[in-house]
Amino acid sequence: MDDVDRQLLTLLQQDASRSYAALGEAVGLSAGATHERVRKLRERGVIRRTSVDVDPAAIGRPVLAFVMVDSTRWVGDSGDLFAAIPEIQEAHVIAGTASVLVKVRTSTTEQLQDVLRRLYAIEGVSGTQATVVLETFFERPVAP
Repeated sequence: MDDVDRQLLTLLQQDASRSYAALGEAVGLSAGATHERVRKLRERGVIRRTSVDVDPAAIGRPVLAFVMVDSTRWVGDSGDLFAAIPEIQEAHVIAGTASVLVKVRTSTTEQLQDVLRRLYAIEGVSGTQATVVLETFFERPVAP
C-alpha cells in the first residue's frame, strides 16, 4: 500500500459516494486507474465494505452503552450468540477482568435492560457492567 492508496482510503472514508473521476482528480490518477486501485483494495480486504453513516438519534436509537460481559467459562466461541442480539453493534473478546465488550444502541434505557437480560441468557455469561454514554465528543475511522 502506497501513499496514493492511503489518500484514496481517506477520501473514501470521508465520502464513499465520490465518483472514480473525482477521486482520481484528487490523487492525480485517471478514473480507470483509480477504479483499478479501489478494486484491488477491495480484493485484498483493505476495504471491507461500503456503508452509510446513519445518525442513531435520528432513527430513534439515542441510548449508547458499552457493556463489559463477565463469564464463568470461555465465551470466545459464542460470537454468533452475541450477533443474534440486534441491538449489539459490536462485540469484542477482550483481556482483563471481563471476557467480552459489547457496544449497544437502543431506544430507551428499558430496552437496554432487556438487552442485558438477553446477554445473561448466553451460556457462561455471569455478569455485566453497563456504562451509558451521556455525550460523544467524536468518532473517527481508522487512519490509513
